[in-house]
Amino acid sequence: MAAAPKEATNAIGLEEIRTEKQEPPKGQKTFTVEEAVETIGFGRFHIALFLIMGSTGVVEAMEIMLIAVVSPLIRCEWHLQDWQVALVTTMVFFGYMVFSIVLGLLADRYGRWKILLLSFLWGAYFSLLTSFSPSYIWFVFLRAMVGGGVSGHSQGLIIKTEFLPTKYRGYMLPLSQVFWLAGSLLIIGLASVVNPTIGWRWLIRIASIPGIILILVFKFIPESARYNVSTGNDEAAVATLRRIARMNRATMPEGILREPANESRGRFKDLIHPKYLRTTLQIWIIWLGIAFAYYGVILASAELLERDIVCGSPAPAGEEAGDVSEESRSPCHCRLFGPSAYQTMIISTVGEIALNPLNILGINFLGRRLSLCITMTCTALFFLLLNICTSSAGMTGFLFMLRALVSANFNTIYIYTAEVYPTTMRALGMGTSGSLCRVGAMVAPFIAQVLMSASFIGALCLFASVCIVCAISAFTLPIETKGRALQVCMTAPGALVYLNII
Repeated sequence: MAAAPKEATNAIGLEEIRTEKQEPPKGQKTFTVEEAVETIGFGRFHIALFLIMGSTGVVEAMEIMLIAVVSPLIRCEWHLQDWQVALVTTMVFFGYMVFSIVLGLLADRYGRWKILLLSFLWGAYFSLLTSFSPSYIWFVFLRAMVGGGVSGHSQGLIIKTEFLPTKYRGYMLPLSQVFWLAGSLLIIGLASVVNPTIGWRWLIRIASIPGIILILVFKFIPESARYNVSTGNDEAAVATLRRIARMNRATMPEGILREPANESRGRFKDLIHPKYLRTTLQIWIIWLGIAFAYYGVILASAELLERDIVCGSPAPAGEEAGDVSEESRSPCHCRLFGPSAYQTMIISTVGEIALNPLNILGINFLGRRLSLCITMTCTALFFLLLNICTSSAGMTGFLFMLRALVSANFNTIYIYTAEVYPTTMRALGMGTSGSLCRVGAMVAPFIAQVLMSASFIGALCLFASVCIVCAISAFTLPIETKGRALQVCMTAPGALVYLNII
């Protein structure tokens, strides 16, 4: 019987400790992670963070763009039809979609850094296995597994967002597009040399090297201090903040770190809480539409170049005379990229940063919503302009502008999604958005590679219509995040804790 009072005393003692932790003594100065990040400011740590976490975009771009440059070769090797080639891309994004939700949940519960490392190990392993695929079925399965690994790369963006001071987010995050561009150009350049010489299998093996190297440098980046605070691990958060202050040669705020720990992390029901329901649904629509347009442009570019579908281009001599072989009519006919095709792909890919300066200005001065609405509307317009009868140079120009616009769309929605949700559900919000994004990416191949062959204008009108819907959704988003500090948590139904630091 004596045990019962002792247990009760222990319980009271624990409760007092909790209360004491949440309510520091009178006169004791305190600070939050947000205040520490703002006080420390931007410095050497953030440059290292930008370079290392930004490089995840290089790896992601190489793995995603790889399908576009190997499609003609696997079509030829395994005698694939259009729908089979499209299915490869669809299954990559199916893997991305499924694992995006799972990894987002795990990241909110167990940490961003651990999930980022796991996703890179997973992606590199299955990417290497893909190069040994004995058949089409194995190739599709293994690329789907690669897509699952790539889905965790978004944790790099979340870590960057949670460490950056408020006024730098609108400038530094769009600049990350440079890394995606570098990855895209690198895989296209490698393909132009490797594919005609030692084949697509060696291209995949070489493309796996940057991801493996990046795994070795992740140890220089700590776990998010905001995440540590959200789990009640204040000591780890303070240690991380002190490390950043030393690197930046700055001082920490006076006092002790105090923020409410939140036990509810990574819950799907928080995304559809009345406060966030409309925002979440509209964000999902936008992510789906942007991915549909983005990968539609990439795959349509490859399809136009592979088939040489340019209005007014001269037909081969045999075709002018009506002498079209049965092999050339076959959907499995080998149509490999030539040097001019790779050149056009490089030019259109460079377009991804053409609007970056304007995109940064729009995000920071017009706001996230209006900026996204404008670029989505322009994307719809340029999709329709592709139907104009023009030369090869004109087609390249339209593709250049489309790549610039769809890239700007992705920049803006990435920033908005990372800013609009609180720390306790940020990774889940990005994960679910990423999953809806991949639904659009899964549908895009069948429009860009199958429907476009049957009805060119029909495919373009569909892409343009989706972009208009996204523009309307962006304009009517209920929350503008420009100049707003990152939120910490939902402390009560409908209540949010955050600091407005402008």
